[in-house]
Amino acid sequence: MTQELIFHVLTEETAHFLEGADVFDNPVDHDQRATFIADPGHMMVFATLAERMVGMASGTVLLHPDKPPALFVNEVGVDEALRNQGIGTALTQRLLDMGRARGCEGIWLATEGDNAPARALYRKLGARETKEIVVYDWDGAMDD
Repeated sequence: MTQELIFHVLTEETAHFLEGADVFDNPVDHDQRATFIADPGHMMVFATLAERMVGMASGTVLLHPDKPPALFVNEVGVDEALRNQGIGTALTQRLLDMGRARGCEGIWLATEGDNAPARALYRKLGARETKEIVVYDWDGAMDD
């Protein structure tokens, strides 16, 4: 990369970078984006290169009456042409740091067993892989 990679936190002021980004599963919905930004329990960090969004990591703070806050890592995505250059690692580390700064004492996520790049990323960041987890979903929650 000859141009400088710039890291951002998603806010109303930086939301325009999400337009047309290729790092999400689906096109960005303006109403969902506004709701996400307005909710302090949601967070996203992203990277731009030449004013174009090239990667993101998002998370949600989970609260429960009998436990300290936990961070659920929702998604990490990097532009396909820029993978394996440390962008996903840097974004995920920034997200973990944000969660810890907000008082999260546990951080977790789930990924598919055959998602070797994601599993390598999380191991690189020191995550412990948990075996024997079963996932249930309703109303298509696990669909793309």
